[in-house]
Amino acid sequence: MKSSTLPLKLSHLDQQGAARMVDVADKPIQHRVAVAEARLTCQPATIRALKAEALKKGDALCVARIAGIQAAKQTPQLIPLCHPLPLNKVSVEFRTGRDFIRILCEVATDAKTGVEMEALTGASLAALALYDMMKAIDKTMVIEGLRVVKKEKR
Repeated sequence: MKSSTLPLKLSHLDQQGAARMVDVADKPIQHRVAVAEARLTCQPATIRALKAEALKKGDALCVARIAGIQAAKQTPQLIPLCHPLPLNKVSVEFRTGRDFIRILCEVATDAKTGVEMEALTGASLAALALYDMMKAIDKTMVIEGLRVVKKEKR
């Protein structure tokens, strides 16, 4: 049988298949960075209103940035098997196009495990906050493409 057809061993499951938190005690502390992105598609008029700061709920980008940072910091409370980590950095940036907003969340730590889940959580909550801030003017918005775009350790 080819190795690609064998079932994968999932690190969050014990020998009996029960969920567990991964033991990272023997791993070295390393500098780790992850960047995740999400994309919110919307009407061009929504982007214009966002740029003009003409939304009834206020500065959507500021609120979404804070929501993303807060979410990354709260990841172990939201994702049951995540390790609590000392975060060195969380940043949330936005890049707008004609009919979309690209949300990028970068997280860094010096720890025994990575920060992909923190970056994904930050990007997703920033997207949700934007959605909430703009839903009154655009019923067509879609959040899509949540993924890790960079992961490194040294």
